[in-house]
Amino acid sequence: MTSITVAATQMSCTWDHDANLEKAAGLIRSAAGSGAQVVLLQESFAWPMFMFGDWKGDHFALAEPVDGPTVSFARELAADLGVVLIANFFERANTAHFNTNAIVDADGSLLGTYRKSHIPGGPPSCYEKMYTNPGDTGFRVWDTAFGRIGAGICWDQWFPESARIMALQGAEVLFYPSAIGSDCHTHWQTVMRGHAGANLMPLVCSNRVGFEEGDLGSTTFWGRSFIADPRTEVVAEADDHSDMFVSASFDLEEIRALRDEWAVFRDRRPELYAPLLTSDGTTPLPPR
Repeated sequence: MTSITVAATQMSCTWDHDANLEKAAGLIRSAAGSGAQVVLLQESFAWPMFMFGDWKGDHFALAEPVDGPTVSFARELAADLGVVLIANFFERANTAHFNTNAIVDADGSLLGTYRKSHIPGGPPSCYEKMYTNPGDTGFRVWDTAFGRIGAGICWDQWFPESARIMALQGAEVLFYPSAIGSDCHTHWQTVMRGHAGANLMPLVCSNRVGFEEGDLGSTTFWGRSFIADPRTEVVAEADDHSDMFVSASFDLEEIRALRDEWAVFRDRRPELYAPLLTSDGTTPLPPR
């Protein structure tokens, strides 16, 4: 049998980058000490979520290359603890900027990155489209020391196509770092539990906590980081205010057998799904 123990952290952030990394390191060490092998950090764990409530050109100075301090921190800590880390950061790539996950293996090696595909919002509440380019990596999975994983980012979690593509590529667990704070907690969690159930695999979501304010608005992030099992049950859930982590263990062989038994992937009909490739649901004309 192949088992995996996963964890999701959550925490509040300040404008002190080093202090945020130190707090994150404490949570990761605690999770690893409790047996976690793969640890998910929240969206923008190294900074406040400035993309909500602020539109300032100065914030572009927070963007880093892949070999910058935030990913370097994750790589060093992963190697020290022997854990896989999913670390989200604000990436600068030449003249482009992305909301990016770095996937770091248990030996500290960087397996690759995923750039957020679905970019939300617009004034007056969310300015992410002003800061980031749409991701260009496509949805990806990685073979880590403890299993094959897929990871989206926040707004990606509302799109079932994201989860299904990662499942089709062989993901065994889905991960979503998030920054969510409004009045739709039940809807937010239920949608992701649906991804777990539809794809018959565990799903891990990390969300931030705390009150954050910019010149153009404020947000209270509600936390409630959670882990759902392949049958949609929430098996671990954090509270709405604490710096903490939650964890759960799964038998991947047992879950693989469950997917085979349910046969939802056997019974797919890809030839009927062409309308998904259009914006308005029409059936594309066949090529001439």
